[in-house]
Amino acid sequence: MTRETRRRFSRAFKLAVVERLAAGESGSALARELSIKRGLLYRWRDHFRAGGELALRPGPGRPKQAEARILAAARGPASSASDLEQARRQIAALERKVGQQQLDLDFFKHALRHLEASRQASDAPGATASSPISKR
Repeated sequence: MTRETRRRFSRAFKLAVVERLAAGESGSALARELSIKRGLLYRWRDHFRAGGELALRPGPGRPKQAEARILAAARGPASSASDLEQARRQIAALERKVGQQQLDLDFFKHALRHLEASRQASDAPGATASSPISKR
């Protein structure tokens, strides 16, 4: 049995791949082109989003203690930036929901006005009314 050796990718290579993903290229097409698993590309993208360029380590395995401290320090502002971005997305979703509810309210107000207008026309003097209920 032959055992495949693990490929090592440089930080510059990973950064270039992440930039191509951010530019809108398909992850599947990019993975096929580079002969890399698609999940790995998205993992690099997530690491980059979480900790910037420093989070794209040049090799496999866990980071050394000194490198881990640098990454932890780098994640501070990046995580608050991602929290801010998440809050903005949530605000946008809520604004869309409020807009949809306003459209629904406007529709039902118009329908109610239309219904009331049609009722008033039949209640006018001289209009035919329904026959009264007999009380036997």
